[in-house]
Amino acid sequence: MCGIVGYIGKRDVQPILLNGLSKLEYRGYDSAGIAVLVQDRLKVSKAEGRLANLSDQLDKQPLKGSIGIGHTRWATHGRPSDVNSHPHTDMSGKFTVVHNGIVENYMELKQEMEDKGVIFTSETDTEVIAHLLAEHYEGDIYTAMLAVIQRLQGAYSLGVMTEYEPDKLVAVRQSSPLVIGAGQGEYFMASDISALIEHTREVYILEDGDMAILTHEGISITKIETGLPAECKLLHIDWSADQVEKGQFEHFMLKEIHEQPLTLRNTMLGRINDQDEVSFPELAHAAGAFQQVDKIFIVACGTAYHAGLVGSTVIEKLTRIPVQCDIASEFRYRDPIITDRTLVIVVSQSGETADTLAALQESRRQGAKVLAITNVPTSSVARDADYVIATKAGPEIAVASTKAYTAQLLAFYLFSIYLAQERQTLSTELHAELVKGLKSLPVQVEKVLENANEVKLYAESIKDAESLFFIGRGLDYAVALEGSLKLKEISYIHSEAYAAGELKHGTLALIEKDTPVIALATQMDLYEKTVSNIKEVKARGAHVMGITVEGNVGLLNAVDEICFIPPSHQLLAPILAVVPLQLISYYASLALDNDIDKPRNLAKSVTVE
Repeated sequence: MCGIVGYIGKRDVQPILLNGLSKLEYRGYDSAGIAVLVQDRLKVSKAEGRLANLSDQLDKQPLKGSIGIGHTRWATHGRPSDVNSHPHTDMSGKFTVVHNGIVENYMELKQEMEDKGVIFTSETDTEVIAHLLAEHYEGDIYTAMLAVIQRLQGAYSLGVMTEYEPDKLVAVRQSSPLVIGAGQGEYFMASDISALIEHTREVYILEDGDMAILTHEGISITKIETGLPAECKLLHIDWSADQVEKGQFEHFMLKEIHEQPLTLRNTMLGRINDQDEVSFPELAHAAGAFQQVDKIFIVACGTAYHAGLVGSTVIEKLTRIPVQCDIASEFRYRDPIITDRTLVIVVSQSGETADTLAALQESRRQGAKVLAITNVPTSSVARDADYVIATKAGPEIAVASTKAYTAQLLAFYLFSIYLAQERQTLSTELHAELVKGLKSLPVQVEKVLENANEVKLYAESIKDAESLFFIGRGLDYAVALEGSLKLKEISYIHSEAYAAGELKHGTLALIEKDTPVIALATQMDLYEKTVSNIKEVKARGAHVMGITVEGNVGLLNAVDEICFIPPSHQLLAPILAVVPLQLISYYASLALDNDIDKPRNLAKSVTVE
């Protein structure tokens, strides 16, 4: 992985490919390259490092043509280097390929081809595809691709060109996202809509097992297994180009932190009626489907998993259904007990997270119904699930997730109330209090953002810390986990999150003089116990930043610094409490002069297991 672009038309392809790759930088990468048909001859240029390195190279030796493919690579097989960068070619240089995913049987294929005299130049799994194309080509790239695909095991999306057919681009999808854009007499391919949006909003979302042939005359999409036309519908994308630009903000992450009030409004829009009942128009076909549910699994990765931890607590409290939150990469392998009365909720911003997709498919195989919470309603997760709740966060470009996380939290709150309504487990009083609180969240987040300078100074003070600790109890612990992840992702400061009550069971040994500790104390039923834990770290010399609810001035006596969030029902506090933690991570990384939107070694959408 990580990003694919392709173009066929009448315009100069090089700037289109470079611009498309720049829109995919947010996904994370370590090298980039393009291949262009220059007077019907394949020419490749690629470079390790940032896209700027490739751009500088092309300034000196431009590739002039009107058909080409490009790639940003995030290393899986072979270290980051010029030679391991995509596109890859066969020995003759007449076939070239870009690839997201993993060819699981590449070592077997490589050995087979080396035994035939094929010479490999890279350490990658992708190169085998180029050599296989050369081996199977007999005058028709479509037929050759069919033969190659039969040999591949794993997950992949592919973009392919050959000198022998200079008027064609080939795109193949198998378990890794790929979209085709239709313009006026020109056509595009990309692994993400954001790479196409300034050229066209008319797209086909390829399904697993689809192959698309792009020519100057149009697009044909077929099912690999049958050879019959695929049932792909042309979709209109409502995103604007402005949504994938930074605007007045220095970084996408800061822009997206500040977009959270709007995101919350969009996520709520049309889901709370005039009687303050929660309804999901997209779940109309699920009427009564959740009545017999006797267990819920929430399955996700990373930030989405932290949202799931909050969701599991809220669902249990409001519905009294047992809920278990699992890390997606572990879920399948522990043989979970799933029945036809189990509901599995999968959470993924992109809807293409490989581990989450695998958990979804295993859950359905065992008879469970699956609800997807995702930001991309056209994604694989959304298409494979029985029910879908779209978070409506809009494009999230920064690798470190912020607005998608708060939108996921809000989706969980809304679904929890919806489920409690259906099962009649929620009192009138609590229902009214929670809905009122939800409606207040956008304005309250705006208020937190207005006080960003208060946490900016604290963030700058921790930039040289060797380690930092987050502590909290109950829902505060779930928020602490997310705060710690954000800090690690973009500042590279080592941090850990602990359930505050666990400190006495060993982790206090890590606290020494001036160790920074961020203590969350928003759960009032656990407040006194949390204060006790704060005093434990203070007694060992820790420097404590407290985060609590306005009016709770008593905490001032227990901490060195404090950040207040607006009052709300304590179940809703995670949305408000996480915003200062996002800002702390951002400003600490800024003080360290890190690449905030593209942190090292990370990818936005992890499409390999």
